[in-house]
Amino acid sequence: MHSWVDGQPADAIALNSRALAYGDGLFETIAVKAGQPLLLELHLRRLAEGCTRLSISVDLGLVRSELCTYAALMGDGVLKLILARGDSPRGYAADPRSAARRILQASPAANYPQANALEGIKLFPCSTRLAEQPLLAGLKHLNRLEQVMARSEWQGSEYAEGLMLDTSGRLIEGVYSNLFLVKDGVLITADLSRCGVAGVMRAALLEAAAREGIAVRIGDLVLQDLEQADEIFVCNSVYGIWPVRAFASLNWSAGPLTRKLQRIARVLLDA
Repeated sequence: MHSWVDGQPADAIALNSRALAYGDGLFETIAVKAGQPLLLELHLRRLAEGCTRLSISVDLGLVRSELCTYAALMGDGVLKLILARGDSPRGYAADPRSAARRILQASPAANYPQANALEGIKLFPCSTRLAEQPLLAGLKHLNRLEQVMARSEWQGSEYAEGLMLDTSGRLIEGVYSNLFLVKDGVLITADLSRCGVAGVMRAALLEAAAREGIAVRIGDLVLQDLEQADEIFVCNSVYGIWPVRAFASLNWSAGPLTRKLQRIARVLLDA
């Protein structure tokens, strides 16, 4: 299926695109099933926040319309929406007259091993650290070089995901997922006010926990918290939840709260 740029089939962008030059923009990776973009409201909510914080002017109603039309044509798969600030001459200063570019791309549905969800995964200890930048924290902006570097640290299938810390040594997230711990029935996840991506599935699970009366704590985490955790899992909006069974010398089983939330995530991704 052809990509779209600004609502029209296209296979190229301008060489003076600020997305290409500076990573100046945002993106969303959206699972599509039977022509329906899943978790759409949460994706658009995060996109709107990103546009506000980066001062990117765009018609979000038009973005929604194009996205839904494109998803309907896809059927099943993974849709990537890229929202770039626009085109401009050389230099960091943006041209205020340049319209934001809307790019849509289709990929086949993700095909992860079933064992990841059933038996759990091993986490790789990434040495690449996330820089602390509160102005960008939580956003899914286009500059993902930290994740690219972290993912290059391991090869093969022994590890399905890597664990990333920030430059102060706090636990933050996976390379392409958010991290949750369970301790004494409390659902715990990292504070993302300094760095990290506020994932859409993370948001959906926190909302589900509130509905289900599950106690939640969001705060700073360190490696010692892993040693004390009863359950660990990672999540994103494409695969849902993977229990973590091992990290370094630590081992866990997929516990009852992980399995409960995994069922909730599965419903959200089977809609």
